[in-house]
Amino acid sequence: MPNRAIPDATVARLPVYLRALLELAEGGEMTVSSEDLANLAGVNAAKVRKDLSYLGSYGTRGVGYDVEYLLYQITRELGLTQDWHTAIVGIGNLGRALASYKGFSERGFRIAALFDVDEKVIGEEVGGLIVRHLDELKDIVTDDRIAIGIVATPPQNAQEVAERLVDAGVKSILNFAPAVVNVAPDVNVRKVDLSIELQILSFHLQRTQAIASAREANRQLGG
Repeated sequence: MPNRAIPDATVARLPVYLRALLELAEGGEMTVSSEDLANLAGVNAAKVRKDLSYLGSYGTRGVGYDVEYLLYQITRELGLTQDWHTAIVGIGNLGRALASYKGFSERGFRIAALFDVDEKVIGEEVGGLIVRHLDELKDIVTDDRIAIGIVATPPQNAQEVAERLVDAGVKSILNFAPAVVNVAPDVNVRKVDLSIELQILSFHLQRTQAIASAREANRQLGG
């Protein structure tokens, strides 16, 4: 294992490389160049080489990287060689979609428990699991070795749910609620704000349309 700490920016790109490599492997590709991997990942080749060097992988000149070994390296670095038991709190439309998504288990994350406080939802089967009351959280986190908590509640409930997850022993939280949660420094929180992502897409879409309009205006003027 390399002794150098891996930068957060590199860690954020590893899942993108992993997805590209899985597609290559499924297509029967045995090796990949840094240029081809860069194109698939949407970055430049120099960045790919730098990122992979943190894993101790430098490729072979004229050959590239071994796809299978690179898959192993990235999977190991991301901790995907074991199943991480995950709980979802908030079984509304988003929570149901997440609970039914099969891609989690394929990537090493097993949805092991579902929680809510709505009596109409508790006891219902969603994605093959029975929805439990949030009051059972602490016991189930211990019994089922829950490592990751997913918050899919309305924004006004997110802070309380995050605190209850931490109190139960969960140190990694993925927050889908449109709210900022404050937890202890030793707890890792990743926020997924769909509205922000849509706004970013809107920016790029508007920019693309503006460039197209300028080109069309220039064409009509005979430029």
